[in-house]
Amino acid sequence: MTHPEDARPDSTGNNMLDWREGDMPYSLAFGDHFYCQTEGRLECEHVSLNGNGLPDRWEDHPKETFVIGELGFGTALNLTETWRQWKLARKPGQTLHFVSFELYPMRAAEIDRALSRWPEVDAERQALVALWPEEPHGIVELQLDEQTKLTVVCGEALQGIKQSDLVFDAWYLDGFAPSRNPDMWSVEIMSAIYDKTQERGTFATYAAAGFVRRNLQSAGFAVERRKGFAGKREMLCGTKQGDSKSTE
Repeated sequence: MTHPEDARPDSTGNNMLDWREGDMPYSLAFGDHFYCQTEGRLECEHVSLNGNGLPDRWEDHPKETFVIGELGFGTALNLTETWRQWKLARKPGQTLHFVSFELYPMRAAEIDRALSRWPEVDAERQALVALWPEEPHGIVELQLDEQTKLTVVCGEALQGIKQSDLVFDAWYLDGFAPSRNPDMWSVEIMSAIYDKTQERGTFATYAAAGFVRRNLQSAGFAVERRKGFAGKREMLCGTKQGDSKSTE
């Protein structure tokens, strides 16, 4: 088996990936699993969706388009579960723009394999895989359906966020564990995210490390601790409130 220190990055990340316990994807670049080993789909619902007040916020959203930003596209599990719930909750005329920043994008067959363990998102998996480019690079833009758009920015997250002309309503901060990938949780990235977030926009993350919380607070977010998923003691959520900063 290849060890993380022996891996050589490439533009599509195929040699950054290992498969463990059958279809459990594992990043050789960061030495970490892509999602909770017990039930990744339910973790997505608990952390990313519920942590951002979704799908309830879609009900009364004042704008036509709701924009979600994500750190780390990974296996597309967050996308497919969000898309599934969006289709159940959306109203005519509403659109969802899901934007993810990913350094090592997977190939279609890898996404297909990783998501095949969840029959709940079979329809979304199949639709995404059919549209996914053979060699994802640069900016991948896909119209998933008449009310759902996906953009995956391939490359360094900080640069991609700073160059984006979008303003985001919610963020899924879902990079690899802070201990494995501290650059993804830096104060520079958190500040860039804050700058691109709507007033009263939100974030949610499974991470609860002290330096992550402090970096989010330094960026300007009001930060709240909540109960984590599957025995994890805490997770973090927060809101952009101008100059207000949490002292929790």
